Amino acid sequence: MVGITGVIAAILISDYQFGLLGLVAAVLAGTMFGALNGIVFAKFKIPSFLVTLGSLSILSGTALLMTGGTSVPYRNPGVRDIATGHVIPGVPNLVVWGLLIYGVMVFVAFKTPFGRYCYALGENENVADLSGVNVDRYKIGAFVVSGLLCGTAGALLTARTASAAPGMGSGLLLQSIAAIVMGGTALTGGVGGPHRTLLGVLVIGVLANGMNLIGVQSFVQDIVLGFVVIIAVAMSMDRRKIDIVK
Repeated sequence: MVGITGVIAAILISDYQFGLLGLVAAVLAGTMFGALNGIVFAKFKIPSFLVTLGSLSILSGTALLMTGGTSVPYRNPGVRDIATGHVIPGVPNLVVWGLLIYGVMVFVAFKTPFGRYCYALGENENVADLSGVNVDRYKIGAFVVSGLLCGTAGALLTARTASAAPGMGSGLLLQSIAAIVMGGTALTGGVGGPHRTLLGVLVIGVLANGMNLIGVQSFVQDIVLGFVVIIAVAMSMDRRKIDIVK
């Protein structure tokens, strides 16, 4: 999603002079893709892993088709300032955006019915259903939020680099999973949240930066990150909720 939303933004800015509206279009596109994933998952009862794996291939292929496999640069200093400017002196706008999104997501998770029902679904979907929660609606809603955030990431990454490429988000997949599980969010559901994910992001960031400083090769970093994910999942999984692991 990051790749294709970034490509959409770059094409609209470069070829159609959309300016900042190109970034807005990227966010809306991500939201739409998330909603489609959620609908297929919730309404057709297809495992979310397979839905998102399929959409990964579809969206990646579409981005390659749209660009011919090449990057899409643009020239628009106003758009780039959205990411690289300094609303607060000495603080890049990307940091401001990150903290703002973090604050919004913490509020949504803990102070809104949507957030609390998402925790309820993760803890025990059957109980939530018997309690009158519209399970499908909140499942789709979770995918919509995910798509919106992916679109935002694509828009900000495109603004930062003044270009977009089909594969520019590929490196974020494993890092995102690693940050989530490192932060203590259980893949079995019901435990975790954005407040913990921030800690995971900091751990992964410090780990990656440290390996860069000591000269660890990039492919060795991938090996280390893979081990980190496996260990973190093993430590965070609540085995009381699952009798059989498939």
